Amino acid sequence: MPDKQYVWMDGEFVDFSKANVHVLTHSLQYGSGIFEGIRAYETGKGAAIFRLKEHAKRFVNSARIVGMDLGISQKDLEEAILSTVRKNGLMGCYIRPFAFYNDANIGLSTIGKRVSVAVVAVPFGNYFANKEKGISCKVSSWQRINSSVLPPEAKASGNYSNSILASVEAKRAGFDEAILLSQSGYVAEGPGENIFLVEDGKLVTPSKEADILIGITRDSVIKISESMGLEVEERMVHREELYACDEAFFTGTAAELTPITSIDLRKVGNGKPGPLTKMLSDKISMVVQGKDREYAQWLTYV
Repeated sequence: MPDKQYVWMDGEFVDFSKANVHVLTHSLQYGSGIFEGIRAYETGKGAAIFRLKEHAKRFVNSARIVGMDLGISQKDLEEAILSTVRKNGLMGCYIRPFAFYNDANIGLSTIGKRVSVAVVAVPFGNYFANKEKGISCKVSSWQRINSSVLPPEAKASGNYSNSILASVEAKRAGFDEAILLSQSGYVAEGPGENIFLVEDGKLVTPSKEADILIGITRDSVIKISESMGLEVEERMVHREELYACDEAFFTGTAAELTPITSIDLRKVGNGKPGPLTKMLSDKISMVVQGKDREYAQWLTYV
């Protein structure tokens, strides 16, 4: 961590240790906030934020879905994110924009409650300790939320109670992560990651109809794969495909591209990260480090 760290909050920088809220804050009590996860990477030209505009747009869309008035524009948010990384003098880091109801009155209604927006940037490495070797997963007993319960396409804090229950269950059972199924029994996603399978040389990933969060890293992998001539299927995925696929991996801002080498104690392929997984992981690494001109537009330099 830098010696002196700052949080952007409501248009001003405050000391990291002083970015506090009341214990009765609505979004702390009821999970009514929204957030984003974004990474900046060290490149030959300095720090660069990966797909900043897309992340900022999803943040604004999340606010719209839950009916939250942010009080700032997407452009304002993008500048706040850039200025936070600059202020903290960071290169590679994880960036967390967060909007919440900053009101200490008890009650469920959010009508008339003040909204605060904060941006935090912190040094961050691998999300999974075993990322390079691959991780083990368990199909969760908890089902993925759907649009009749909560809005899966909003990156809303309360949605992640579902993710936390699944992830903790898996880890207590000795696995690295969970895989959630939709209410219809199809493969949905990980607690904080999208999932891809490799079947006979083509990529398969659950479609929007499986109640997934439309991941930006997921979208990046699809676009890169198609440009490389790989076939990509976005469709409903049966649970048994998890056990019969040749390769599998998670994608996400925190997870980046993480190989899955076993599911429910069954080896995926030969139990090691597969060749297509490795090829895509290497390609993504080149892109985020600014070493691939084809995707230079995905980087915003700080």
